[in-house]
Amino acid sequence: MVSSGGAPLVSRELEAGTHLLVWSQSITRTRWLTVKLTVVGGAAVAAAGVCSLVVTWWSTPLDRSAAPGFTLMDPLVFGARGIVPMAYAAFAFVLGVTVGMLVRRTVPAMAVTLAVFAAVQIVMPLAVRPHLLPAVSASFELGPENVDSFNKLSDQEFPQVILDAAIPGHTGAWVLSSRLTDPSGRVGGGDGAPVTVRVSTTSGPCAPSQRSQDPGRGFDACLAEINRLGYRQEAVYQPFERFWPFQWIETGIYALVTAGLAGLCFRWIRRRLS
Repeated sequence: MVSSGGAPLVSRELEAGTHLLVWSQSITRTRWLTVKLTVVGGAAVAAAGVCSLVVTWWSTPLDRSAAPGFTLMDPLVFGARGIVPMAYAAFAFVLGVTVGMLVRRTVPAMAVTLAVFAAVQIVMPLAVRPHLLPAVSASFELGPENVDSFNKLSDQEFPQVILDAAIPGHTGAWVLSSRLTDPSGRVGGGDGAPVTVRVSTTSGPCAPSQRSQDPGRGFDACLAEINRLGYRQEAVYQPFERFWPFQWIETGIYALVTAGLAGLCFRWIRRRLS
């Protein structure tokens, strides 16, 4: 990995003491570190960029028809497309160099770097990325696009609806929250959990006899009846159109952090290392 590759770049020399031999020559500490960061780090970023370009090109047909939860905006896919992989590579590499410079031992430096990088990769999509731009909150009627299943268990009086992680009319959106509200506006649940809807299944559009005659039309008629009663999907989401703004914003965040770590490295090598 890039992160573990950056850790031993400096820590190995510090651990073995070979850096003193280099610094005793005409090469300054700043030049020594600059070459390592630009040459090796630049190669790592370039490799990540090429891999991202190939993956993005190869997966374009799949991304166009991806199921909800696997679109470009979803966390599982977002980090492997566009330009952010290069930012990840730069951050991971400089993070490894920084930890290696502080710890000065190769194996512990690699372990700490991997742990920190993994933590950042978890925190970013869960706690930071959803708030890079204000999320959109809206109410939608139920339909085939946002209803995953509709069924009635034998021991229950009313049927249950399970919402899908999709927004009608907004294909590819990143759904942060999807809940069902009842006619009074109370949240009845959602985010993949079944929700009971108080609609008659003994007569009317949701009766099994009505739906069995023409399953497709019967399902639509039943959903229309549920909508008429006032049930709605309350969703919070990031539209698909924000894919590239999110890519640039997140890349900028990682670039700033990477620059800060690089600055720390130069300051540390001039004042603290001997």
